[in-house]
Amino acid sequence: MSEGCLSGVKVLEHTQIVAGPYCSKVLADLGAEVIKIEKPGLGDDARRRAPFLNDIPHPERSGLFLYLNTNKLGITLNPNTKTGREIFEELVKEVDILIEDNPPQTIREQRLDYNSLKEINPKLIVVSITPFGQTGPYRDYKAYPLNTFHAGGLGYLVPFGSTFPSRPPLKWGDYCGEYVCGLVAAVATLGALYAQQTDGVGQHIDVSKQEALLSLLRVFAAYYPNQKRIADRFSGLFGDSSFSQLFSETMCPEDSEAIVVAAFSHQIESLIKLTGGDAEDAKGEMSGDAFQLLPKWMSNRTKEEIYQQAQAARIPAAPIRNVEEVVNSEQFKARRFFREIEHPEMGKVKIPTTPYHFSKTPWKIERPAPLLGQHNEDIYCRRLGHTKEDMVKLREGGII
Repeated sequence: MSEGCLSGVKVLEHTQIVAGPYCSKVLADLGAEVIKIEKPGLGDDARRRAPFLNDIPHPERSGLFLYLNTNKLGITLNPNTKTGREIFEELVKEVDILIEDNPPQTIREQRLDYNSLKEINPKLIVVSITPFGQTGPYRDYKAYPLNTFHAGGLGYLVPFGSTFPSRPPLKWGDYCGEYVCGLVAAVATLGALYAQQTDGVGQHIDVSKQEALLSLLRVFAAYYPNQKRIADRFSGLFGDSSFSQLFSETMCPEDSEAIVVAAFSHQIESLIKLTGGDAEDAKGEMSGDAFQLLPKWMSNRTKEEIYQQAQAARIPAAPIRNVEEVVNSEQFKARRFFREIEHPEMGKVKIPTTPYHFSKTPWKIERPAPLLGQHNEDIYCRRLGHTKEDMVKLREGGII
């Protein structure tokens, strides 16, 4: 049994791709036992998403799937059938938490919604992660990460800065927004788990991806109702005040790129001093000085020099690194952020760990991501009491 801080907590995961699996990964990496349900014969769609080992597509060699599903047990099950739904309910009886990301209408039709499941497990916590939540006019709309990202308002502010007036709204790279949604769901789940362990009752956590992403803009969203100010990427995220406009620059042609950002008066004053401006004049309206001095200063330095010197002056800055540079970063090495694990199909691979360290319950890999259906026999036979003959019939019927 795991020695993590969530040791003894049992989770059933019925999700795929990123947001739901990341939510349950957070719990699994904290020591919870997570049983992941996948589609028979197909599995989680993340198995067909790059990157792949040696760039050769293979359902057991997706780096995305490998990362998102560490420390989980994996089974296959089709709950769209009568027998599959009965098995699903058997599993629900034994767990503390169910994490699902299915369309609300589908879940209601299958009688796998919270109101139905709490009848068989009153302490159950159900975490539903969907594009627009369980209620409201958009609840049954189909949506992809591109849709939810822009529906959440982030595209209105990306790319940042008044230097990009002609650029259309952009989505953050890859699945960044989905990870945010998964983390929001995980934090809410931990709160519900605390309540469950205190008073023994369950609850339904309704996570709207649109709302989760909008939470990142809560400061900007509050401007208009409170101050009648509109924040956008053209006039400055922090309003029109001269000292609080956002300045950012990426420029380092000899050595890839770095980014320097100044959003407050003390940062802008430090930036002008650092880049050779007149310290006596580093007050008041400084947008012209900042934009004139910063590019030249950056162009004469490597991205590592920019990073170190700006940080020393208490100015937010970071080098823009490629994948190899990230893996070999001295900071990440010191934090042991990447660890090597053994996978039956991929061999030894390095994967990211967690952004936090607990002294009494340290993070560790109990097992790599499961192969498709790897733990069917363990769960169905040893835990639920099915025979091997039952397993053959379930397999032939497309149920597992």
